Amino acid sequence: MILVAMTYANNILGMKVAENEFRTNQQFMRTTGQQIDDIAWTIGRTQTVSYSSRYGQVSFQPQVLTYTFEVHTSSGWQPPVSYTTGIILFNMPVSSYSMGNDYFTRVPNYASSSFVQSGSSAPIAQVFSIEKIPMSDGSYVRTVVVPTVRVIGSNGFFKFYLPTLESGTHLYRSQSITMCGNGISKVPETSVDQVRITASFTKTDQGFDSSFFNFNEITETISLPSVSNVQFYFGNVVVTLGQV
Repeated sequence: MILVAMTYANNILGMKVAENEFRTNQQFMRTTGQQIDDIAWTIGRTQTVSYSSRYGQVSFQPQVLTYTFEVHTSSGWQPPVSYTTGIILFNMPVSSYSMGNDYFTRVPNYASSSFVQSGSSAPIAQVFSIEKIPMSDGSYVRTVVVPTVRVIGSNGFFKFYLPTLESGTHLYRSQSITMCGNGISKVPETSVDQVRITASFTKTDQGFDSSFFNFNEITETISLPSVSNVQFYFGNVVVTLGQV
């Protein structure tokens, strides 16, 4: 009886520890998303964020999501420009902690499901937690950082910002993520009255499809209030895991 009670108590304690770790690292991933905004627009800027985990581990999936940008002028839709980004994931095995298959929530839970956000204070990355089984890389409840688009502007001048994440050298010597700004591309356009942005998914065969990201739309068309000058900024960020 005592051994049974001890085993039960240990199992309950383990579940509570795993739950606390999951909640804590949801906030860690939210902080990571915010750090991307500090890094993407300054070449050479480097930031390391650390986490603590008994059950989970951060991973990086390169070239998962492509955003295609088109502009409309008096001549019609112009040739598109596309950029592909990776995503950062905190993975906890479902054997340690599970929210149930098909679980999905944004972090915070009131966050918008659009990959285009307006305003200087709008987030540059979405964070969500998902449990989707099966997937090719294993059975996990994942918390994910996904770069998204911010648009700022008025009075005939608009700027669009997208960070793109690429893989660095992952040594896994510590529980940390190091991110470094590695370059900024600028694409100017003139006499624009609409901007169309489409999200597409390059690893659908591995489970990273539209249902994984759960955007409310995969194509967003922004009608500008007047014919405008538009600038697109793409900030490249190199993500390295555990190199501290």
